[in-house]
Amino acid sequence: MPLRTVPDVPALSPAPKRPRRILISSDTYPPDVNGAAYFTHRLATGLAARGNEVHVVCQSDAGPPSSDVTEGVIVHRLRSAPLLVHPTMRVTVPTRLDRLVSAIRPDVLHTQGHFVVGRAAMGAARRAGVPIVATNHFMPDNLFQFAHIPDRLRTQAGRLAWRDFTRIYNRADHITTPTPLAAKLLADQGFERTVEPVSCGIDLARFQPRAEPQAWARKMFDLPDRPTILFVGRLDEEKRLDELVRALPMVLNETDAQVALVGKGNQRAELERLAKRIGVSERVFFLGFVPDESLPQAFAAADVFAMPGIAELQSIATLEAMSSGLPVVAADAMALPHLVDDNGYLFPPGDIVELARHLTTILADDELRARLGKASRELAFTHGLQSSLARFEEIYDEVAR
Repeated sequence: MPLRTVPDVPALSPAPKRPRRILISSDTYPPDVNGAAYFTHRLATGLAARGNEVHVVCQSDAGPPSSDVTEGVIVHRLRSAPLLVHPTMRVTVPTRLDRLVSAIRPDVLHTQGHFVVGRAAMGAARRAGVPIVATNHFMPDNLFQFAHIPDRLRTQAGRLAWRDFTRIYNRADHITTPTPLAAKLLADQGFERTVEPVSCGIDLARFQPRAEPQAWARKMFDLPDRPTILFVGRLDEEKRLDELVRALPMVLNETDAQVALVGKGNQRAELERLAKRIGVSERVFFLGFVPDESLPQAFAAADVFAMPGIAELQSIATLEAMSSGLPVVAADAMALPHLVDDNGYLFPPGDIVELARHLTTILADDELRARLGKASRELAFTHGLQSSLARFEEIYDEVAR
């Protein structure tokens, strides 16, 4: 009996694998202007650009709740109210997020804090069996000025704040923070879990040295064409910008310098009064809020970047300045020493004479300034955003398994 032939059966294609689905929670997100908001935005948009499905849950910037898609990220904004102790920040009305987590069904929650939104998201994720990655940007020093806590009570308030942080972050499956020093800070506060340093990362392509003359960039911000010391960040208490203003008269003894301050904050009026009182108001320029897309031009307008802040867990602005090829003068405090090697100088916080001396040395020597700027760019290469995003993706897969 002849054998019956069986027609060829086409092989079945494997079912398409859906993208990794990530929920990011944060109490601050653009249009908020601060380091944690910028990091969260770049993390979300960077992960989306790498093919992930990314959701962000955060506070509403206007009050009512809303949802929309922005730059490839699905943003869920929760009802919020003004934060009475800060002129621009808002706080989310406490809520449970179980329904949102159930609708999204994320593979992982990546929380950026332990306050209202982060706390609610972590609770909902735990109840739904969703693994949690937590990144810490918190330091009590960043809150004391807003809460108007007297100096005599800050030590005790700090202990209570760290105790609350520990209780919440102990629920996470994997914990990161931007620098090794920031990880050590948590250990010093009695946090016993392993904490992995993962740099916030910067876009090396957007922030890079400019070959053109700086005059065009200064003109863009209505700055006189003279040697420029730049600061980018919040004009708030822990940034210690009064030290930079007080150092300027000593710098002017040797150079024709000016200071440009990019950012908003509750110390602006006080800094303006200080500059006027010591006779440098015509050399201190308040540029206000500069949109993220215009920040590369702000760095291009400068000759040196100054960061006198004492509560930096990494300082994205300093990294961007380094990537832009600027020498750095920074306070020898918290994580800033990790960013200053042969690309600039550190000064003891509060030592205005030393700050002025370092700024003068850099501004007065073109060859030194070029050499320090080149070293800044090389050091910035160790903080590339894509490397940080790739590591976070590996962590998501590890906790999901």
